[in-house]
Amino acid sequence: MLTKQNDELLKGVLEKYFADFLRFLHSKADLLFDFNRKIDFLDKELLLLEPNRLRSKGKRVADMLAKVYLKDNQDKCMLIHTEIEGGSHAGFPFRLLQYNYRFMDKHQEPIETVVFFIGDKSQRKNTRYEQKGVFSKLRFSFHAYHIWYHSELELLQMDNIFALVVLACQKAYKEGKVSDMELGEDRLIIARALLRQKHSYQDMRPFLVFLKNFLYVSNEEINGRFDLILDELTEGGVKM
Repeated sequence: MLTKQNDELLKGVLEKYFADFLRFLHSKADLLFDFNRKIDFLDKELLLLEPNRLRSKGKRVADMLAKVYLKDNQDKCMLIHTEIEGGSHAGFPFRLLQYNYRFMDKHQEPIETVVFFIGDKSQRKNTRYEQKGVFSKLRFSFHAYHIWYHSELELLQMDNIFALVVLACQKAYKEGKVSDMELGEDRLIIARALLRQKHSYQDMRPFLVFLKNFLYVSNEEINGRFDLILDELTEGGVKM
């Protein structure tokens, strides 16, 4: 399982590259969303949905609410609730249903739900909540992506920075199971794939900082080599 610190790093990189996250999930994202307009993050709104939310000690919280403008109407926007989920809790879909209902009840606006599953391959991946009675039936479903849905080769071939975030999540499961040298080489494979995507150095640097901290290596020699190689590949364009 990924650590709580990794959750926080993931949330930060997801916020930074949220447009690429939507492109990763939806092939027509650039036709639907106006990415020239600022994406607003309204995480405080989530706390208002459940201000007295009780959470057990040490429970990990990594969810976010984004307002994204649509292209078909200058003033129209979509609210997207995204949750990073590493556990296998049976009540998880019902909690997402509660978020949706409480938000619609308060604001009279729909809210989209997306789940980014980051657990191991055995993780429970429920994508709907259903309740059936004698005369009525309730069904709530949401979009979900699991980090193991694509192979390493598929992710490396994608021209999307978020594909490399997914690959970093996969590689993080090797931490403590392989040598620092192997994990360091994995970081370099991902970094080189990023450079092939032709982003500006300014856009790449936050991802590289994320990568270095997310795939953590304590060996200073390996870390120094990572920095040196990046400096050479970018001709000094990215300073770590």
